Amino acid sequence: MYNFLVQYMPWEGGTGTVSVGRLFEHTDETLKNQFKNGDTVLFDELMRIPCLFMQEGRQDGLARVGAITRIRPSDGDILIDYFFDPNIDPVPNKIIFASRTDFDIRNEFEFSRTHWALKDVDLFRTLLRLSQPLRGSPKVFSIAKNEAIERSLASVMMPFGVAFSPVYEAIQSAATEVGLVCRRADEIWETPAIIQDIVNLIDKSFVVVCDCTGRNANVFYEIGIAHTLGREVVLITQVDADVPFDLRHLRYVKYLDNDEGRRALKAALTERFGYLQQNL
Repeated sequence: MYNFLVQYMPWEGGTGTVSVGRLFEHTDETLKNQFKNGDTVLFDELMRIPCLFMQEGRQDGLARVGAITRIRPSDGDILIDYFFDPNIDPVPNKIIFASRTDFDIRNEFEFSRTHWALKDVDLFRTLLRLSQPLRGSPKVFSIAKNEAIERSLASVMMPFGVAFSPVYEAIQSAATEVGLVCRRADEIWETPAIIQDIVNLIDKSFVVVCDCTGRNANVFYEIGIAHTLGREVVLITQVDADVPFDLRHLRYVKYLDNDEGRRALKAALTERFGYLQQNL
C-alpha cells in the first residue's frame, strides 16, 4: 500500500499542500475506510506507509519515492512535511504511465489531477520489478539513465562536406522559423569520442533530421540510434533509391539540390516541425 500524491508543480522544498477535498480521490471506498474513524482521518496511520510524489504529466517529469514526516490540517488544506528516499532513483512519469495498472492507477485522469490517493499495491515490489534490466547496456557508447529531451533542440544527421552546407542552412532556417535550435554533430566537442557526442545530441533532441542522400553508412547508423531511443525522425533525400529498403515504408521528404528545391525543403520541414511541436 502507498500514498500517491500528485500536484501541478514539482515537489521540492520538503513541504507541500493538498486540498482536503482532494484527499482520497481515486481511492477504493474499502481502502479509504481503513484510514478513517467516522469523519476523522487517521493521519498518523497514513504517515506509516510510503509515498510516491509525482508532478502532473504522462510523459515529462520525474516521480520520487519518500515519506511524510508531519501532517497539519489548516483552513481546508493539508500541509505536509516530507522527504525523498536518497537511495531510490527518480522514476520518469512515462514509465509509471506505461505501467499504471501495476501501480493500481486505474484512471488516466490521475496523471493530470492534483490529488492524494491510496493505492493497494506494494510500491517497492512494483518498482523493483520495473527496475529489472531487460537487456544489456550499449558497450561502445553510454546512454543517460533518465531522458532529458530539450524541446527546443533539432539535430541533423547528414554527410559532412561543403556540398551539403546549403542543405543544412535550409534545415536550420526551417528550425528557426518555429523556434527550434538546430545543431549538427561536427559543431560540438563535449567528449573524447565523436560517437558519444552524436549519441548525446540525438538523445537530447526533440526531433532528428536525417539525410539519406548518398547512402552514407554513418547516417544510417545514426538513424538506427535515433529510432531505438524513440526520437521523432524526419527522413530527407535527394534520391528515392537512397532510402534503404528497411526504411522505405516510412514517409520521407524528397528535395532537389537547387535554390527552388531547398526552399521547398524548408517549407516542408517547417510544417513538419510545427506539427510535432503541437502534437507531442
